[in-house]
Amino acid sequence: MFENIREDWRTYEGDLSRQGLWVMLVYRFGRWRYGVRQRWLRLPLSILYKVLKLLSQILTGIDLPCEAQVGRRLVIEHFGGIIISGDTVLGDDVVIRNGVTIGLKHTGIAGAPVIGNRVDIGAGAKILGAITIGDDVAIGANAVVLQDVPANSLAVGVPAVIKPRKQPG
Repeated sequence: MFENIREDWRTYEGDLSRQGLWVMLVYRFGRWRYGVRQRWLRLPLSILYKVLKLLSQILTGIDLPCEAQVGRRLVIEHFGGIIISGDTVLGDDVVIRNGVTIGLKHTGIAGAPVIGNRVDIGAGAKILGAITIGDDVAIGANAVVLQDVPANSLAVGVPAVIKPRKQPG
């Protein structure tokens, strides 16, 4: 847990005013408590986690449950209106902006997105259903992504249209 927290601290440049850092600290604590084997000790930690999670949701408008699998160096660039399903898998170096929803396509039907490494998610984007987003993908602002997006692509529009991403050079 502490190694992840140190990396999160560096990712957010040690800036305690960044709400994404607050959320990541609560998330890391929530994941860590699962490793406590003694039920009598894990129970108060679970209660503390639930209180901290509720406070972070109220203060930041970000819902990141500890059941989600988050890679390294997740950056929540702008806070507010961010909902991430507990079934979601996020790769390393993902950037999320305000108003993003990542989760189930229909209530009661399992299947949340699996998002690759170095994915940049624009403000207001919705990524829904049991889909896979490849590595090095950019998802445009307000895009509604309902299908798989291959690596090195751009997803824009409602519903999202997939385009090859231009390589710098």
